[in-house]
Amino acid sequence: MKRTLLTILLSLSAIFVTMAKDFEVHGPQGGLSFKISLPEGFNPESDSCPMVILMHGIFSSKDYNPMPAIAKGLAKAGIASIRFDFNGHGKSEGLMQEMTIEKEIADAMAVWQYVKSLPYVSEIGLLGHSQGGVIASMTAGRLAGRGEEVPVGVVLIAPGSVIKEACQGGKFFNASFDPKDPPEFIRCWGVMKLGREYLLTTQELYIYGTAAAYKGPVRILHGTKDNIVPMWCSEKFKETYGDKAELSVIDGENHLISRRHGEVVSQVVGFFSK
Repeated sequence: MKRTLLTILLSLSAIFVTMAKDFEVHGPQGGLSFKISLPEGFNPESDSCPMVILMHGIFSSKDYNPMPAIAKGLAKAGIASIRFDFNGHGKSEGLMQEMTIEKEIADAMAVWQYVKSLPYVSEIGLLGHSQGGVIASMTAGRLAGRGEEVPVGVVLIAPGSVIKEACQGGKFFNASFDPKDPPEFIRCWGVMKLGREYLLTTQELYIYGTAAAYKGPVRILHGTKDNIVPMWCSEKFKETYGDKAELSVIDGENHLISRRHGEVVSQVVGFFSK
């Protein structure tokens, strides 16, 4: 009996050690789960190619629309991609309630450094959807502000900069709160928890000013049927980037990129193929 129990404990210990080693990239809340998609027939030992870092939105994951389709489209065009779950999302470690924008930027920076270490990656681009668009824009701006290597291009899909105004106004999706003194957490749709730190710090974000430091090419995509992130967010980003950016309005597309995702993928691939 004792031997059986010891065997079980040792087996569980081995499993936990294996799980810990599975995370090659770590952010402030722990290991980050990711998937790399390479072009067909690509040999990492001898070939090289660009790679795009894909960043999902709040309450989403690397395996949710539109990330898998974008990764597949890029691979067909000879471009690699890495999509990852932010802390507290998907299969990454951490708690949603402890997530903040700064922590997600730190996650993105950790993935950036990991991609830079891959010998077969020739250039790096960034892409973000919804809140991930805010992270992508601010990450590119931070890199530029530090005088470091910057992305060759940035794509923002319905960038959710409205999160700042939502937190300032005390209403995030269907949850209401006192913006000056929010509770320990709020529940969006009765399920997803957003913590007090997120609600307070998001009110002070310097989104556009940070993003403006990046001087490379930008493509902004926004659907006319988006009822979550208003069009003015993308228009403000276009104004921030000036002539370096192109805003493409997709008629009939919604925020979830579920109606005309083929066009979205096509535009993303076309942008990074240049």
